[in-house]
Amino acid sequence: MSARIDLNADLGEGFGPWRMGDDAALLDIVTSANVACGFHAGDPDIMVETVLAARARGVAVGAHPGFSDLRGFGRNRIQESPKKIERDIAYQIGALQACAALAGGRVTHVKAHGALANLTNEDEALAGALARAVAGVDPSLALVVMPGLGAERAGERAGLTLVREIYADRAYAEDGTLAPRSSPGAVIHDAGEAASRVARMVGEGAVVTRGGRRLPVAIDTVCVHGDNPEALTMARAVRAGLEQAGLSLRPFAQSLAAS
Repeated sequence: MSARIDLNADLGEGFGPWRMGDDAALLDIVTSANVACGFHAGDPDIMVETVLAARARGVAVGAHPGFSDLRGFGRNRIQESPKKIERDIAYQIGALQACAALAGGRVTHVKAHGALANLTNEDEALAGALARAVAGVDPSLALVVMPGLGAERAGERAGLTLVREIYADRAYAEDGTLAPRSSPGAVIHDAGEAASRVARMVGEGAVVTRGGRRLPVAIDTVCVHGDNPEALTMARAVRAGLEQAGLSLRPFAQSLAAS
């Protein structure tokens, strides 16, 4: 088990005057932030403000591109060609890079959002589009992936630096994908349960499925969702559990730079 781990959250997911979650409080807990880039949520003001807040706390910033789906929060599966998806992802990465520059910061990684992320794990062509977009914009950007699935394989083929992620508040299907949100128990709301299962998975170096299977994987970062009503309580519990296990929390971007 690594002595270091990253804790990330998806942030900046408001739009205009509407805000989702308590980003400021979460930024006091996590070490990396994945910032919505305007397609499923976010706008220039929110992006710049989120980067400024993250930078003030030493939190690394990544792009969180999704489908153009404000009404559905990027959770609707939209049928697009790989070329269109590649260009949309590149556009969103560039948008956050520009906003980060205005805020005196920089983008260190990319993590796909919602339905887009799920589809890149299932469809090799779409996984390739994601990897090409990241490599085409900036090959030094790390790609955050779920281990053992399509996006990881595409990232490896593209020669990208990969960061393997597990989820604190989501249940896993037997093939290592996320259980559909519509299924009972797919979203974990109990902070204690989430913290204990994260410590277990990180300690064992394995994803634990709903059926009890252990799928050995590398784990570099843990995600707590900012749109979960229990986000703050859960993030604090998960962080405390990792620290009690003897792990040092720091942005994975720092660990990659030092290696």
